[in-house]
Amino acid sequence: MNEPTPESNGRTRLAYILGVPLAPEVERQWPQMGEVVRSSKLIGEVEGNFPELTLEVGRRLRLDDDVIVVEWTCDYGDGRLYRNVTIAELRDGRAVRVTDYWGEPTSTPPWRRPLTARLDMPGDGIWKDHDHLGHH
Repeated sequence: MNEPTPESNGRTRLAYILGVPLAPEVERQWPQMGEVVRSSKLIGEVEGNFPELTLEVGRRLRLDDDVIVVEWTCDYGDGRLYRNVTIAELRDGRAVRVTDYWGEPTSTPPWRRPLTARLDMPGDGIWKDHDHLGHH
């Protein structure tokens, strides 16, 4: 299995994204794929299979003491920026259940262009650009 990247100091990328430690028995759900991974150890093993991934957090919102919502951006190494939202439920300051929603890059359909405006997304704002992503 791949070793954690030096920048992680043994933490998972998920702990970096959330800004809190993971409970050993944490459950991470990916509804788009109908998958769940259980335990911080297995989460680390899954993350280790994406060595080219770079990411950065745009904004963390803490709701009471039990929920964190994070908006973040990543690139799997193919140059496409994925816009993501992660929701974590906490117990005793540790993440115990996490749900990730990934937004794969897409274009505005022609029919909708007259109804919408472009979202201002400066590279150093909430939705980071390639120059503001790093290995974690």
